[in-house]
Amino acid sequence: MSWCKRRLFSVALEPKEVEVKDMLKEIAEHPVPKHARNFIFCFGGIAFLLFLVQVVTGIVLAFYYSPTMEGAYQSVMFINNEVFMGKALRSVHNIAANLMLIMVVLHFLRVVFTGAYKPPRQFNWVIGVLLLLLVIMFCFTGYLLPMDQVGYWAAIIGTKILGSIPIVGDQLLLLGQAGSKVTDYTLIRFFIIHIVILPVITIGFLIAHFLMIRKQGISGPL
Repeated sequence: MSWCKRRLFSVALEPKEVEVKDMLKEIAEHPVPKHARNFIFCFGGIAFLLFLVQVVTGIVLAFYYSPTMEGAYQSVMFINNEVFMGKALRSVHNIAANLMLIMVVLHFLRVVFTGAYKPPRQFNWVIGVLLLLLVIMFCFTGYLLPMDQVGYWAAIIGTKILGSIPIVGDQLLLLGQAGSKVTDYTLIRFFIIHIVILPVITIGFLIAHFLMIRKQGISGPL
C-alpha cells in the first residue's frame, strides 16, 4: 500500500469531532423574519415549552402513580398529601395541560388566519392537525387516570363513544375497555397510551414539524 493510500485510510478511521457549540450557535442565530416577531407567531413555541413541562412533571408523577382501580385514587391522594411539593407538581401538570391545549388551538387558528396551510406547507398542516388530535387524546387519557368518580365515568363514556362507531364499534369497545367492562386492564391500557404511545408519536411528529419549518421557513404575513 502506497503512502498516499495509507494516509487516506488513516484519515478515514480518525474520529471526527461533532461541533455541538457551532450547531447550537447556528440554531440560535438563525434569522427570524420581522413579521414573525409578532406575539401571534409565538403560540406554537409556547405549546412546545408546555409539552416539555408535561414531560418532566409527568415522569415525576409516574413514579408515585398506581394504575389500578383501587390504587389509582389512593396514589393521587398520596401525591397530594405526602409527597414533597406533590400537590404543586400535580397542579403544574394539570394547568400546563390545559394551557397547552389552548396554545395549540390558538396556533391552529393563527395558521388558518395567516394562510400558512397553503402550498408548499400543506403536508406540515396535516401534521399540525394530527398534533392537535394527539393533544386532545393526551388530555382525555390523563383526565381519567385519577379514577375518581369523574375519571371513572370519563372512561365509561369515552369507551362507549368508541362502541357507537358503525361496523367496528363493538371491536373498538372491547379494545378500549380491554374486556366487557372497565377494569384494571382498562386503566393500565390508558396509562400506557398516556405515558408511552402518545409521547413517542408526538415527539416523532414534532421532529418532522420542526424540520419542515426549518426547511420551508416561517410563512409570510397576510
